[in-house]
Amino acid sequence: MRILFPVFAALLATTAPAAFAQQARPAPILTTPEAKDVWTHAQPEVARVTHVALDLTADFTKKTMRGTATLDILAAKSAKQIVLDVDDLAIAAVTSAAGKPLPYTVGQDDPELGQALTIQLNGASRVVVRYETKPGASALQWLPPQLTAGKDKPYLFSQGQPINNRSWIPTQDSPGVRQTWDAKITVPTALVAVMSGERLDGAKGQPAGKGMHSFRFRMDKPVPPYLIAMAVGDLAFKATGPRSGVWTEPSQLDAAAYEVGDVEKMIDAAEALYGPYRWGRYDMLVLPPSFPFGGMENPTLTFLTPTIITGDRSNTDVVAHELAHSWSGNLVTNATWSDSWLNEGFTTYFENRIMEAVYGQERAAMYADLDWDGLQSDIKDAGGAQAPTTRLHGDPGATFGQLDYFKGSTFLRTVEQAVGRARFDGYLRSYFDRHAFQPQTTAGFLADLRANLIKGDQALEAQLQLDRWAYQPGLPENAVHVQSATLAQVDARLAAVKVGGPISAVQPQGWSTQQWMRFLNGLPRQQTPARLKELDESLGLSKFNNAYVRSAWAELAIANRYDPALPSIRAFVNSVGRGLLIRPIYEGLMKQGDWGQPIARRFFAEARGTYHPATAAGVEKIVAGN
Repeated sequence: MRILFPVFAALLATTAPAAFAQQARPAPILTTPEAKDVWTHAQPEVARVTHVALDLTADFTKKTMRGTATLDILAAKSAKQIVLDVDDLAIAAVTSAAGKPLPYTVGQDDPELGQALTIQLNGASRVVVRYETKPGASALQWLPPQLTAGKDKPYLFSQGQPINNRSWIPTQDSPGVRQTWDAKITVPTALVAVMSGERLDGAKGQPAGKGMHSFRFRMDKPVPPYLIAMAVGDLAFKATGPRSGVWTEPSQLDAAAYEVGDVEKMIDAAEALYGPYRWGRYDMLVLPPSFPFGGMENPTLTFLTPTIITGDRSNTDVVAHELAHSWSGNLVTNATWSDSWLNEGFTTYFENRIMEAVYGQERAAMYADLDWDGLQSDIKDAGGAQAPTTRLHGDPGATFGQLDYFKGSTFLRTVEQAVGRARFDGYLRSYFDRHAFQPQTTAGFLADLRANLIKGDQALEAQLQLDRWAYQPGLPENAVHVQSATLAQVDARLAAVKVGGPISAVQPQGWSTQQWMRFLNGLPRQQTPARLKELDESLGLSKFNNAYVRSAWAELAIANRYDPALPSIRAFVNSVGRGLLIRPIYEGLMKQGDWGQPIARRFFAEARGTYHPATAAGVEKIVAGN
């Protein structure tokens, strides 16, 4: 049962900060046992942040952000202090809003969680932290001009999920502590700043003196802190509809706008399914290749990888996925990272429904069928159906591979089939309404499902096996597998290849990314050098302009120690920073012992500077054998 923490009424009774007084009632915090966030130093049940106001200047020479964060605090009457999360920030001063110094301490560094910044409130309901980030801040990537599309101006972007934002914003960095925010970002006049909130200035911002100008933003809806995001660069904008558009470097603008051109149809489809889009605009930012994810659902400004730009809109499922997060994740958020499937599993299911509405049932079936393949592969690679990391609810960050996405969406699809689509859609729409702008746990969701969908139907309860899906490893036998007729045709060609048929007979002209992935991932992992050469020469795999295809080809080549593919693989890992596409390459090389491990370390040494800090740290663990 979802409850508010015991001192919440007392917190509301305290004198509210000026900024907070203009806001609606703050989002509740859950304090049920499963809602305790072990990835934060904060004690929000004692004192919590309700609003963050940033005033920061980007210094591209020093690779730092410096300025202030002003935090509105809601505290119990007995609270003496507030605890924030920071990660290697240089704290210069902490004061009250009136400028009175407040005592503070910075705790010992935890290699995973950073430090606790403990501030003595001395009656203050607003605190001002003056600070500077470090050049190696885990959320920030500073790109030199040569790593951008234009090769002329530098670039900066942030990536906060799950807990990286504490390296540039001192706040309570927990998804269960939702906060409103505003910001002024000052940058060189040759560059443009964008953020995940309402834009308050025009394209040129406001003059700030000495070759600088400022841009102001605000988010008046409480969001989890990981959704505060910004980017600075040589950016241009093109509208894709009345409430959507795309930002990117000028040379990529037309291609990016074409690729995401169906976004207004997607917004309409999403609203028809699960209610109004509540964030105003839905703009997108296509980043340089070092962006570590396929997309990031930052409100009002989804961040996208350039690897989706293939000219055929076959990867717009990424756009649909990030849009769906506007309901599942941004509107209703996992309270802790132990329940990240509540964000990603819901969103993957919702994404598929959007794709079906816009592109038809068969295209949606292709995505679902491939997700099923990924689910089976992840369970196998995790160690089998009894592996603890195949549970949906577990230790934060421990779920194997993409099981949060694939097992979570399969769970919801299984419920849909059991109760009927119309009934399930009605339930989900009401679920998003009931829990809008609130955190959620697995236990809370299952309780809501039982109260508002199952309603005491014991036969349905037994059929669904809710607790087994959520808390047990593996895949229940009632799991629904959607099969694609299009991919079945690919399977037929694949079967001919497996028995020695010529590669030239595959005839993949016009294939989408999904068809290519089914084919390449379905090939036997053991191949002769002659067969690999035939594959490469007949299909042009080493020179393919689709990053998904290049990554899948690299995995196959590495599994067979195929040296002729190494120049292509080297070029690929030096030009793409998306973790989903490069991690399997490094993992594959490391599995190849004396042949692959020196190659992995050499490639990483060359490419490291092109990766986002979080990606670089992850790959470093792989090549170190951890």
